[in-house]
Amino acid sequence: MAFCSLIRIFAHKNYIMNKYGTILIVDDNAAILTAMRYLLDGTFEQVLTSTNPDDILKLMAQQTIDIVVLDMNFTLGVNNGNEGLFWLRTIRKQHPETPVVLLTAYADINLAVKGLKNGAADFITKPWDNDELLRKLKDVLDMQNEIVSLDEVEQEHIRRTIDHCHGNLTQAAQLLGITRQTLYNKMKRLS
Repeated sequence: MAFCSLIRIFAHKNYIMNKYGTILIVDDNAAILTAMRYLLDGTFEQVLTSTNPDDILKLMAQQTIDIVVLDMNFTLGVNNGNEGLFWLRTIRKQHPETPVVLLTAYADINLAVKGLKNGAADFITKPWDNDELLRKLKDVLDMQNEIVSLDEVEQEHIRRTIDHCHGNLTQAAQLLGITRQTLYNKMKRLS
């Protein structure tokens, strides 16, 4: 009996560990927020929602947000997407590492292109297909986690080369095709 309990606990922890982090959904339509909350609850550890875009930066300052789904229009009768683009630029300026997926009821290709040029990670139109929405959000987050900076790649390459040369910096610099002084400078910059 205890063994079965341990398996259940492990399976539960494994299930939780496989969830994505925190998603923030901002849309002026409460029904959209409710539908997304139900849809995404099994995929994300935490689903935050807000009908007011003025809450975005406050929420992002209070905790780590892994991805934002942002409506393009918040004022009744306005559907040009300028509000969404404003908030997209604001989020990107304050939190450049947080991906933003735009959400709109209007399948306007020009607006999608504007959003992507302003740093949106992707674009979803209402009404959405549940499987497609989940796939897009997971793809954006998976891509975010796969990106490694050039500095990290260079640092790892230098570390491996120095290890290969058993700490001999002159030999490591020769293998890297740089001077010993350049290697010193890179080591200082990357540490």
